[in-house]
Amino acid sequence: MGSSLPVVSGSTGPVDRVSVLEAVTDVGLRHMKLDEFLRAVLARIQELFEVDTASVLLYDAAAEVLTVEASMGMDEEVSHGVTVAMGAGFTGQVAATRAPVILDRVDATTVVSPLLWRRGLRALLGVPLLAGGDLVGVLHVGSLTPRRFTTDDSHLLHLVADRIAQAIQADVNNADRAAATALQRSLLPTRFPAVPGLDFAARYIPGTSMTVGGDWYDVFTLPGDRLGIVIGDVTGHGLAAAVVMGRLRSALRAYALIFDSPADVLAHLHTKVSHFERRSMATVAYGVIDLDTHGLTLSLAGHPPPALALPDRAATLLCVPADIPIGLGLTPPQPRRDTTIALPPGAVLAFYTDGLVERPGQSLDPYLDRMLDNITHDDPAAICTQVTEALLGSDPVRDDVALLVARLTPTA
Repeated sequence: MGSSLPVVSGSTGPVDRVSVLEAVTDVGLRHMKLDEFLRAVLARIQELFEVDTASVLLYDAAAEVLTVEASMGMDEEVSHGVTVAMGAGFTGQVAATRAPVILDRVDATTVVSPLLWRRGLRALLGVPLLAGGDLVGVLHVGSLTPRRFTTDDSHLLHLVADRIAQAIQADVNNADRAAATALQRSLLPTRFPAVPGLDFAARYIPGTSMTVGGDWYDVFTLPGDRLGIVIGDVTGHGLAAAVVMGRLRSALRAYALIFDSPADVLAHLHTKVSHFERRSMATVAYGVIDLDTHGLTLSLAGHPPPALALPDRAATLLCVPADIPIGLGLTPPQPRRDTTIALPPGAVLAFYTDGLVERPGQSLDPYLDRMLDNITHDDPAAICTQVTEALLGSDPVRDDVALLVARLTPTA
């Protein structure tokens, strides 16, 4: 509905670039909390632009809606939880086009929120909030008297919008990182089940060049003297990936109580993710150890094969077919498959995520060889230390790394 919205230009009250720059770079604003910062900046916008209202809406990419976060002159927009869909009305058009929009008619035909036109606004100017090319939200100002906002007005409002967008993005990144870290730590096992004849150890190392990701591992007991062991990697990083990881972990545990076959568990997990988290994808390796026979039944959903070190033999990668990853509504070319492997006493299993062995632009083989060389027959904690030191050293890791090692004690 872009062309249907009236756009006008003309003279406005005196607003100079220097005043705007001074207002948005004030040192006193730097240490405020986000809500205090937004209200302080909006108050200065009211004064500098001689407007009656000033509001900031934040964009939720998952829901594709804008929500009023702060407002001066229209406080009820915040308290009423006003939301606007992407592309709808004045604010939605600013967000969809990522360009300024000027209105000289504010009514039900041009504005979605009735609060704006019932307030008696006669003119509106909105600009997008952009940070690093990403849409953060929308900033708009309004006048209760007839007003002809100009191109110069929109350029000056852009200066404020850039400063607001940077502050919002930094605050969101910090909050997401803290929440994702807390969520991931709460879901990773703090201790492993006490299973006679089996020892476990694990490492999780977050990447330094990005936020926390969706890597996870899990070990849990199952009915019938069985043990589930799983490692997975959700595509993406940050809070969204951590949330999906938590959902996958819970769903996989639930399916594991219903279906004995790891392939069946992963098939149902794939259906669930494809339906409820349609944009998500994950690789998963899930195995079940029969504690009576010491047999491992394993199924892979696009995940790298675990390594196995048999007594008196060097570690090798398991020859297990890798079926398609979990999610994205992908259609499996064939039913998911189980592979059964015997685990004699002293056998060592190592599950890992690709951050351990993948390096941008480099072959996997040297890193896989280095990993296998360091999977010995020591206790699992020592193996984890040997592997991470050999592959990661002291250099910061780019991607998240998860490593899970299980060993059948030699006397098992």
